[in-house]
Amino acid sequence: MLVAVLLASVSEARKRNTTHIQFYMHDTPTGPNPSAVRVAGQPINATDSNMGAMFGFGSIYIMDNALTATPDINSTLIGRAQGLYAMSSQENEVSLLMTLTYNFVSGVYNGSSVSVVGRNPVMDEVREMPMVGGTGVFRLARGFAIAKTHSMNQVDAIVGYNVTIIPYY
Repeated sequence: MLVAVLLASVSEARKRNTTHIQFYMHDTPTGPNPSAVRVAGQPINATDSNMGAMFGFGSIYIMDNALTATPDINSTLIGRAQGLYAMSSQENEVSLLMTLTYNFVSGVYNGSSVSVVGRNPVMDEVREMPMVGGTGVFRLARGFAIAKTHSMNQVDAIVGYNVTIIPYY
């Protein structure tokens, strides 16, 4: 009986402490001040009909993208997405392997972060990626990120994220 009460208490506490955060990531690998820079990979073949070749299968980008409260780049900066993504599909799709950390720089989560590692098939309308840990108030947390492209201009994109974070204890 005591075990059932303790398990119910832990389950209820986890429900109450689950955190949901929504923000927009501004990924701009082009222009005079890119937020993502290609650092490795084979030459990109813009004339190939295969999407994997066209976007440079094996290409690796380092990023430091703004995270804002709304799709407007001038809205409140809530953090930065820092890490890397690699073009990971040879097939007729654009798929990325994402390894990044969302570092929060304002509000109640200032100084905390969550890390995401997973496949991102960027042309799908909605994508889900695993959240594998965090720091600060999110230390050892787990969860998932749901991504949906808000707008795209060639390769520059604004991506909306809904992140669900489950605390560790």
